[in-house]
Amino acid sequence: MGDTYYIIDRLCTSRFRKALLMLVAMILPAMSVLHAQVTVNAKLDSVQFFVGQQDGLELQVTMPVGKTLQLPPFKKGMEIIPDVEIVDMDAPDTVHMNDGKMLQVTQRYIITAWDSSFYYLPPFAVKVDTTIYESKSLAFKVYTLDVDTLNADNFFPPRDIEQLGTSWEDWKGICYALLLIPVLVGIILLLNYLIKRGKPIFRIIRRKKKLPAHQVAISEIERIKEQRTWAKEDSKEYYTLLTDTLRTYIQDRYGFSAMEMTSTEIIERLMQDTDQKSLAELREIFRTADLVKFAKWTTQINENDANLMAALQYVNETKVEEDPNAQPEPEVVKETDKTRQIQVNIMRGLIGLTLLGIVIIIGAIAMRLYEMYY
Repeated sequence: MGDTYYIIDRLCTSRFRKALLMLVAMILPAMSVLHAQVTVNAKLDSVQFFVGQQDGLELQVTMPVGKTLQLPPFKKGMEIIPDVEIVDMDAPDTVHMNDGKMLQVTQRYIITAWDSSFYYLPPFAVKVDTTIYESKSLAFKVYTLDVDTLNADNFFPPRDIEQLGTSWEDWKGICYALLLIPVLVGIILLLNYLIKRGKPIFRIIRRKKKLPAHQVAISEIERIKEQRTWAKEDSKEYYTLLTDTLRTYIQDRYGFSAMEMTSTEIIERLMQDTDQKSLAELREIFRTADLVKFAKWTTQINENDANLMAALQYVNETKVEEDPNAQPEPEVVKETDKTRQIQVNIMRGLIGLTLLGIVIIIGAIAMRLYEMYY
């Protein structure tokens, strides 16, 4: 047993100790080199300034590329130490070095102090991967500004109030507003005129496909035919409806004012465009109608039916087929009392809004002039 202890003791004191020392000698330089690759520096732009004055604090970290860096968790408005506040901070600035093998990260802070004193800033700690590195500590002095209360005017002498001149920029808005007032007054006068004259501010227009003249005439003749009692009881009314239908058709078909012309004038005008056979039938219808209306001529039922069929035949012989490419004609919708009242209410509302706009513009001009001269 004693021999065994002797052997172990010899190993521990000779070979084992030698190997351990060699291993430590190999590891320590490597760790030293790795640690030397990361440096943390902190510096101040100035080590002394007055209370409330701002100073620059720069934190610079140099490390190998590929490492993960975690800077101190400072924020804007945060106090590093009591009475020393971070006023602002820039984004970290990164620069590659040594052919891209090293990385230099610079973080800049703007600090200030709110009391006169000597301040000590402890080392700033950063974390590279899992290792924490620290900068050196910093110190600075903050001074107060002595005020000579007995001779205050010597430091900040009072100044007289200076009258600043005006420019086009000062008057530009006022001029534009003044030009706008007559325009608004004109709108009020126009709307008031439309209300008094009963003029609408808008019209409803819709496009409606107009029926051909011959279709309108045939439809009206068919209606007269269905109400045969007129032919028996009142021939004058019967022939008045029939000839008015023909006059309307001729006016739309040939484009002259047949409603304002006598029967003879219509026949003479149509002799330029219509064959004599059709005119003969039309002439007989107008002759019979004139006798009934002006000479109290009495007609027979079969004669009335014959004239009705002759009128229908005349329309069919002289009709013009509808153009399939014809565009619908615009039609102005007649204004009713209800729509008229709605338009009047709208115009009165516009007058009220325009008056309000004028008042607002005048008030804005007055406020601007007051700011400029008082």
